[in-house]
Amino acid sequence: SFAEPEIEDLIEHVCPHCEGTRLNPTARHVKFTTHQLPITDIASMSVTDVRKWVQSLAKANELTQREKDIARDLLPEIESRLEFLEEVGLGYLTLDRGAPTLSGGEAQRIRLAAQLGSNLQGVCYVLDEPTIGLHARDNQILLNALKKLGDKGNTLVVVEHDEDTIRRADHIIDIGPSAGKRGGRLVAQGSVKDITDAADSQTGKYLLHAMKHPLQARRLMPAFDAVANAAKPEKKVEAPVAKKVSKKSQAAQMPAQAPVQEVSTDLKWLELKGANLHNLQNVNVQFPLQRLVAVTGVSGSGKSTLARDVLLANVHSHVSQRSTKAGRDEQAAGKFPALTGCSELKGFEAVDRVLEVDQTPIGKTPRSCPATYIGFWDTIRKLFAETLEAKARGYLAGRFSFNTGEGRCHTCEGQGLRTIEMSFLPDVKVPCEACHGARFNPETLAVTWRGKSIGDVLKMEVDEAVTFFETMQSIAHPLQLLKDVGLGYLTLGQPSPTLSGGEAQRIKLVTELTKVRDEVGKRGNKAPHTLYVLDEPTVGLHMADVDKLIHVLHRLVNAGHSVLVIEHDLDVIAEADWVIDLGPDGGKAGGKVVASASPEEVVRLGTHTGKALKAVLAR
Repeated sequence: SFAEPEIEDLIEHVCPHCEGTRLNPTARHVKFTTHQLPITDIASMSVTDVRKWVQSLAKANELTQREKDIARDLLPEIESRLEFLEEVGLGYLTLDRGAPTLSGGEAQRIRLAAQLGSNLQGVCYVLDEPTIGLHARDNQILLNALKKLGDKGNTLVVVEHDEDTIRRADHIIDIGPSAGKRGGRLVAQGSVKDITDAADSQTGKYLLHAMKHPLQARRLMPAFDAVANAAKPEKKVEAPVAKKVSKKSQAAQMPAQAPVQEVSTDLKWLELKGANLHNLQNVNVQFPLQRLVAVTGVSGSGKSTLARDVLLANVHSHVSQRSTKAGRDEQAAGKFPALTGCSELKGFEAVDRVLEVDQTPIGKTPRSCPATYIGFWDTIRKLFAETLEAKARGYLAGRFSFNTGEGRCHTCEGQGLRTIEMSFLPDVKVPCEACHGARFNPETLAVTWRGKSIGDVLKMEVDEAVTFFETMQSIAHPLQLLKDVGLGYLTLGQPSPTLSGGEAQRIKLVTELTKVRDEVGKRGNKAPHTLYVLDEPTVGLHMADVDKLIHVLHRLVNAGHSVLVIEHDLDVIAEADWVIDLGPDGGKAGGKVVASASPEEVVRLGTHTGKALKAVLAR
């Protein structure tokens, strides 16, 4: 074929000349005298391994006097910098790890380690959620590193939602009481007691009365049976199975309550075999469908690799193949897409759709807003077009669109804002002087429904809109969902670029919950079974928002879908029906499944996640 290859068909290959080392043959042949090690071998070692190697050089008497003189000042400097990386929980990273492959949390902690090694004093550091991507085990290591930075005479201002970090702070400033227009005030400041004593403080409320788990009874977990999973419905049992744990002990740990909703009588599983991408060590793992599953483990243990790069990628390619007749014919003939990072995938037939719900923006222009993204704006436009005033003027639904048509303001073209170019300064956005931010022209704004124009509706907060449209269920339902996930403070026309990552992610979840209702209404049966994959959805979320997020995830599962979260937040992990814990450590020391069981069983197995989870489940 002469066609250009698709971007997704292109993959990276190791350079055949340098074999991935980035150096030419001359540089690769220079070896350290004592151990005959080329620099490429040292670069491929982890931070911890290199630190041990450097220490062994200092202790051994294998160096000549000349080499000792050269190394005298260098070795302590190298050792201290490596120790700083270990102090912030990055001992598993290899020295030649590419910067683009680092997570946001890892990159931030590398910068923190650089500051620890600088020995500066009198500096004010501002850190935005340094605990992102950090396992509970490593939290104390990070906090100790921050304390060391403060003890040197520096000031640390930390924006954080993590309870441990808040409790370790010398002074807490709590902003609120809510979000959006209802926030922006100083609710409380001082010690932890000052925060918990403040009546309006959401932070104080959760510090005083932490979430108790489970919020709803656990869903029953049938034991995995490879034969039954492939051929026939499984026999229902009431105990999950974990490696090296007796059935009696499993049965004993299950809650006595009946599940809130038995989603399916014949639970299916996704099964991966021989997962070996990056640091995964040829693992076999099973993911229960129609359940809330948490993939956990210390930083660098292979969570994202397993859930996103292997499971999500392979299930998506197999499900996408079914979307066309040619693809279905290929599957019937036994021809499947090539597997990435594993040797076998089973159970994907039960999945109709795969979706990764991330924190990327829902739109890049002011014309995009929650109402248009979720989809109920079309219904609102039709509602205004049905009014007597609109019919008398001959207005159709298109008249009430701010994207096209004659109804929008011609000055700002329906954006509500005008961009003023500033020479040598960033551009400034100001409200349109013609429509004053209403987005529509005066003729269109003259049409009202229950005393409100289409421009007034755009400026309406979700909480107010729920009551305003209560008689219109097709509009009120998605609005109520927005309120349920804690976004009642947003306006219907809030420009998408102004939304935070957490807000964008919850709007995407609301869109999915709305589809559940729409599919049932249109088709008269259940919506297509969707596998949702979320990578650390609690990033940037307050404890109150985490509570709301958990309820949304449960609603998706109760609707018959499968939810897989990669998570460090213990409240989310405690709510999972099934936990797949990777470890035991990061990097080369990780990549193994150390537990695959219910949260209670993970606690009994005593993994790093289990130890941290114990106190949360004991509340």
